[in-house]
Amino acid sequence: MTLLLQAIVNGLEMGFLYALVAVGLTIIWGLMEMINFAHGEFLMLGMFGAWWASVAFGLDPLLSIVPVGLAMYALGVLVYRQLMRRVQRGDPFTQIFATVGLLFLLQNSAVAVFTSDYRYLSDTLLTRLSGANVNLLGITIGVPLLIGALLALVLFLALYLLIDRTEFGLALRATAEDREAAMLVGIRPQKMFAVAWGLGAALVAVAGAILANFFAVFPQVGFPFTVLAYAIVALGGFGSILGTLLAALLVGVVQSVTTVYLPPAFKDAFVFASYIVIGLCRPQGLFGRF
Repeated sequence: MTLLLQAIVNGLEMGFLYALVAVGLTIIWGLMEMINFAHGEFLMLGMFGAWWASVAFGLDPLLSIVPVGLAMYALGVLVYRQLMRRVQRGDPFTQIFATVGLLFLLQNSAVAVFTSDYRYLSDTLLTRLSGANVNLLGITIGVPLLIGALLALVLFLALYLLIDRTEFGLALRATAEDREAAMLVGIRPQKMFAVAWGLGAALVAVAGAILANFFAVFPQVGFPFTVLAYAIVALGGFGSILGTLLAALLVGVVQSVTTVYLPPAFKDAFVFASYIVIGLCRPQGLFGRF
């Protein structure tokens, strides 16, 4: 029983990080119904940004999330204005191949600049805390992952409050509901779309900066997270921020529990099996749009 509870706690911690990875997709789909297959590459750039800031300037990855987030917000806005705006009204396959092309552009650019070598962060706050644990009712909670999970949760809740409690969030939701009606009250949909892409890129890059403390940094690191993020968003319901959080926690727990009782190769298989089971009962996911 203790082993199961330990696996659940570990899964919840990873789930908070997964939620921060996936929520950018939720915003883009909920507002624009546009698929971004380059989502993981923004995470990869965030990881490289944190690594470079650490190596070049000695900046801890937890501090680098501010400049990394701002830089990736600007890149997300640029990508929308220069690429996605031009294909937004086109065939869905045009949008898909545009983001697939962006995926390979960003990935191969990273290979050209950094090569395909694996890089690891060392001498950071979280790596120095490696081995530090908190014991609670017989369950061991690793301090580094706990700090990363809590930081991800704080950022996720800040985004939720931004969307749910501010005039900006109201404008964003109004644009998602009815673009023509939003324009009649002075909301500029194109501006909202650009902000959505900027937020999506910034959030997943910040998640990457946190994850760089736990995973190797290399140009192909983003693809597995892209696949996982789509499973989370689909499970939670495309466009639902709360659904993304709950689905990410479920995915983290399923992965962790599966790894305890079965070979690690099965962990993702059971994640997608869970999505299939829930999809059969509730095809729209756990929740609706924001």
